[in-house]
Amino acid sequence: MRRNGAVLIGVLASAVLLGATGCTTGAGESAEPLSTDRPGYGDPAVDALGGVTKEHLDAALDALPDLVDEVMEKSGVPGAAVAVVFKDEVLYAEGFGERNVDTGDPVDTSTVFQIASMSKSVAATVVAHEVAEGTVTWDTPIVANMPEFALSDPWVTEHVTIGDLFAHRSGLWEHAGDDLEDIGYDRDEVIERLRYLPLDPFRTSYAYGNFDLTTAAESVARATGTPWEDLSEEVLYGPLGMDDTSSTYADFEANGNRADGHMNDGEQWIVTPSQREPDPQSPAGGVSSSIDDMATWLKLLISASGPDVEPEDDIDGVLTPAALAPALVPQGAAGISRTAYQRSSFYGYGYNVGVNPGGLTTIGHSGAFALGAGTTFQVLPDAGLGIVVLVNASPTGAAETITADFMDLAQYGEVRQDWWALAEQRFPIGPAPFGELVGEEPPADPAPAKALDGYAGTYANEYYGDAVVTVDGDALELTVGPGTIVWPLEHWDGDVFVFRPLSENTEPGSISQATFDGDTLVIESLDAHDLGSFTRVG
Repeated sequence: MRRNGAVLIGVLASAVLLGATGCTTGAGESAEPLSTDRPGYGDPAVDALGGVTKEHLDAALDALPDLVDEVMEKSGVPGAAVAVVFKDEVLYAEGFGERNVDTGDPVDTSTVFQIASMSKSVAATVVAHEVAEGTVTWDTPIVANMPEFALSDPWVTEHVTIGDLFAHRSGLWEHAGDDLEDIGYDRDEVIERLRYLPLDPFRTSYAYGNFDLTTAAESVARATGTPWEDLSEEVLYGPLGMDDTSSTYADFEANGNRADGHMNDGEQWIVTPSQREPDPQSPAGGVSSSIDDMATWLKLLISASGPDVEPEDDIDGVLTPAALAPALVPQGAAGISRTAYQRSSFYGYGYNVGVNPGGLTTIGHSGAFALGAGTTFQVLPDAGLGIVVLVNASPTGAAETITADFMDLAQYGEVRQDWWALAEQRFPIGPAPFGELVGEEPPADPAPAKALDGYAGTYANEYYGDAVVTVDGDALELTVGPGTIVWPLEHWDGDVFVFRPLSENTEPGSISQATFDGDTLVIESLDAHDLGSFTRVG
């Protein structure tokens, strides 16, 4: 989701120097490198200020139900599910609240939620299976299995890899392609149209997105000869017994124990009028799952990432630690701090990775749909501890607050910050409509429009495809691209018309201008990168 992205509150990773070598001690005199076989070398627990003890963990588990209740009361979110995994055991799994405020049906541990961008970490697990099988590597170029793929720079096209796209370092801008999905393009067409976008520097810039990672996952699926959704079922969901988990919206919609998405209309939480259907970006945001299944997946992740595993261990018949390890270590800086005292954050392949304030390595991810999902998980691999929280409401920071509170208690025996206060600043509750005219009253005495036939026609745009303006009675209608969405145009002033889009990136109350200027049509909601100009061709 463009407004919130995927974040982990309080888990701002930092670069850590485990042992400096070649330090200068005097004029021309170099110190001996620190021995790598010294006691404690490479063990993060040696230097960590935080550490998970049985006493702290037991107290955190005892406090968890009240923590969840308190956060749900403050945020008002309708439903949630929480699981805690310690090494190979699920210590806690529980559902809270309602899966639909209209029916009042309760959430249980089998209730399926849309997990949004947590799907990226699940997708990386699927890819790690194929890496372990030898089908691909993280360094396999995309064009090796998708020869038709192209970006605007031919050299980048030739060299960009699965890992590059899973690390969001291709040079595509943030959320590239999401606008195409919003207007109805399918996965193949969105990927095809990425070639029309300018690029930032390759491998030295980070921009979080959905269709970069989706493209990489699709290339892996092509290498196997199996559609991505089926591949995920065959190599991950099925072998682990994750029977509630799917990578298709149809399966989520057909599940009778489903947590519907909710939005806050400014006064109360309501069932989202148009539920999020993320199939085009399924690898990046289209997984649905229950808390029981997410706990099962978390056990796999913990088993493959702790200090006691060997690189070639067979973990549940799914993957090896060596195949997954590149996804769980920093592959690029996700957020460079602008001051010396602040931590920077890092991204692996489909995972946020870093070091927490207590000094322990963390891996995790959050997910957010404006149309009704807020999810997160966090794992401390050295301690073998993980927590996952699923919420069926647009992001408020509720999931992250529960996670941060619990992890504080498990490591330090106390909650060290008011995480909810931070969440309230980062995630304002209520819609964030798009458009310069939001809140504006129409002109009392608008300039008249021209004859409607003068606006009708076809307007071309390389990236979005054609915009078609037609006359319907005494009004205009607009379609763009595949034409699956029809927007009635309301006259505003002179040659300016407006329409009211509803999508993941244009929430209820959004107002987009459609401005005609001779043979040019500019669509405000598609013009974030100055690509929203269309030229009349018919």
